[in-house]
Amino acid sequence: MTRVLLTGFAPFDGETVNPSWQAVRAAAAEPPPGIEASAVELPCVYGASVAVLRAAIDETRPEIVLCVGQAGGRPDITVERVALNVDDARIPDATGAEPVDEPVVPGGPAAYFSTLPIKACVEAVRAAGLPASVSNTAGTFVCNHVFYGLAHLIATELTGVRGGFVHVPYAPEQVTDRAQPSLPVDAVARALREITATAARTRTDLRIAGGATH
Repeated sequence: MTRVLLTGFAPFDGETVNPSWQAVRAAAAEPPPGIEASAVELPCVYGASVAVLRAAIDETRPEIVLCVGQAGGRPDITVERVALNVDDARIPDATGAEPVDEPVVPGGPAAYFSTLPIKACVEAVRAAGLPASVSNTAGTFVCNHVFYGLAHLIATELTGVRGGFVHVPYAPEQVTDRAQPSLPVDAVARALREITATAARTRTDLRIAGGATH
């Protein structure tokens, strides 16, 4: 069995739900064969989110960590390639903090790449009939903060652990009054199961195009 830790976020920016946590909880409740999954909800808070993540890693001892966040406005499941060492908040976090041009880890590398097979994960989600793509920016809000924090832990402390980040669209109930793309939570949960199963069995990523022109 491969131990996998899945994380999602609490609601933020006035929302009452966060599809990342809804989908993570559903995916962990019915994991793919060969996967032993745990799920934890992270606060949408700089600093505290990484502390909760670290505590969950210490408790569950996963081999793979997949962090998931909401990216309102994106139409598909986006598997993130890179985490940047910068916090630059366009909106406040759940405590009102709005850091500008501050490092996630002072003195840390400018960026880390995901240690999951991002392109194989995208292809697996597409093969399941769901929209997916590689993303080359995780933003500069708490999602990127957690992604970088996880990557730094993997690079400096967590021997044998692989990890990455996935962004998901709004849930349908979040966009009834606005013209924004959405995906049902059960579809997102299916995508996360495909990603965890692919990550568990794949060490060498596919060599296919997944870049962007802008």
